[in-house]
Amino acid sequence: MRQEKDLLGYRDIPANVYWGIQTLRAVENFPITGTPISHHPNLIKGLAAVKMACAQSNAELGDLDPAIASAIIGACQRIIDGEHHDQFIVDVIQGGAGTSTNMNANEVIANLALEITGHERARYDIINPNDHVNLSQSTNDAYPTALKVSLLYSIEDLKAAMRHLENTFEEKADQFYTILKMGRTQLQDAVPMTLGQEFKAFAIMIGEDRARIDEVATLLTEINLGATAIGTGINAPHGYAALAANYLSAVSGFNVVTAADLVEATQDVGSFVQLSGTLKRVAVKLSKICNDLRLLSSGPRAGFGEINLPAMQAGSSIMPGKVNPVIPEVVSQVAYEVIGNDVTISMAAEAGQLQLNAFEPIIFHKLDSGIAHLTAACHTLADRCVSGISANQERLRGMVEQSIGLATALNPLLGYSVATSIAAEALASGRGVAEIVRERGLMTQAELDLVLSPERLANLRPRVGDAEERAQVSKEQLFEEPQP
Repeated sequence: MRQEKDLLGYRDIPANVYWGIQTLRAVENFPITGTPISHHPNLIKGLAAVKMACAQSNAELGDLDPAIASAIIGACQRIIDGEHHDQFIVDVIQGGAGTSTNMNANEVIANLALEITGHERARYDIINPNDHVNLSQSTNDAYPTALKVSLLYSIEDLKAAMRHLENTFEEKADQFYTILKMGRTQLQDAVPMTLGQEFKAFAIMIGEDRARIDEVATLLTEINLGATAIGTGINAPHGYAALAANYLSAVSGFNVVTAADLVEATQDVGSFVQLSGTLKRVAVKLSKICNDLRLLSSGPRAGFGEINLPAMQAGSSIMPGKVNPVIPEVVSQVAYEVIGNDVTISMAAEAGQLQLNAFEPIIFHKLDSGIAHLTAACHTLADRCVSGISANQERLRGMVEQSIGLATALNPLLGYSVATSIAAEALASGRGVAEIVRERGLMTQAELDLVLSPERLANLRPRVGDAEERAQVSKEQLFEEPQP
């Protein structure tokens, strides 16, 4: 053991750890979730990036001894490279507006820097967590800046996962390009479309939300580093804020900029609220898509049965042969979590008082957890569900032929009154629209084949690269005059 002292007194610290007395007190004070901040690896990386940028700035301005700065920078680089994350042990939910997280980082970096320079841990008279690692900073500017850098790292992973899911839906849309099916509104037959069009819409939905994530990420690049306690910049040297932003941009790879008004930026968490709302939008869309996949694959005999989801596991402990849509189910549950997180984040943001929001720990925990879970959900949905979906083409075609929705396609050719009478007879008799049209002698089979082609029914356009262009069938191609 080693002994350390703070304003409350002395405590024994295990000799082999890099954290110190303030970290120990935080662990004792906040036994809330049992989940340490190292659960968010990008947060640890973001903290180290901020501390490195600050050390570089302080050294350039002449406020930090170059040898101490070099040791701090070396310690931060090790953490950025993934080392010693197990030393970040304070709980993810904590009081103190993130001070415990900041001090955990300061102590670990100071002791690593001491080790780099050949000194024993806790020789804070040589390299001090507060005087050197936290120089020109407050938790109130270093911590939220680290949160933003962390979230930017995590968002990159989410965007890649969403792009993968989008591409997987695109591939299925191409595979199902000409497969006819009935479209539905309010769960009632509407008009024909293709399964490819349905899956293309899913791809576009994911792509649009990925663009929204890109937009909200730009809000996170505005930082308040240099604001120190409340935004006045007390104890930070002239020129420090701009210099720190430049160094942090280089370290993190994100082009961060200093906020125009640091007092406002220190108390405002609007960018986190905006990000949460965007994540909720992604979650809502994902769950809607999963609902559709479950509905379209329902059955296999007594449901829609239009598509087959890949069988991933036995679905029941009592019903032999039952297979459940477990992948869409788990993705929807992630969506419900993210939607619930948005409520927590909204309440925590609203609760901020005067010059600081003390509830950023829970805001960040819910944001980063939601991003991580959405990232995993997108990969899981793409790889373990969408990529293996197949179509029941005969059933799809049969439902089109039996649906009275076909009468809508005949409107321009036969007239509304005739089409209505055909629809009414089909509904009353249970027979297909095409069968009744043939029986009445209104159209030949060859004409029906043209009218009921995917190209005409679904307004399908030829794909680039198709060997033959599909002709669009018009009324004039089929009839000189409407049939009686």
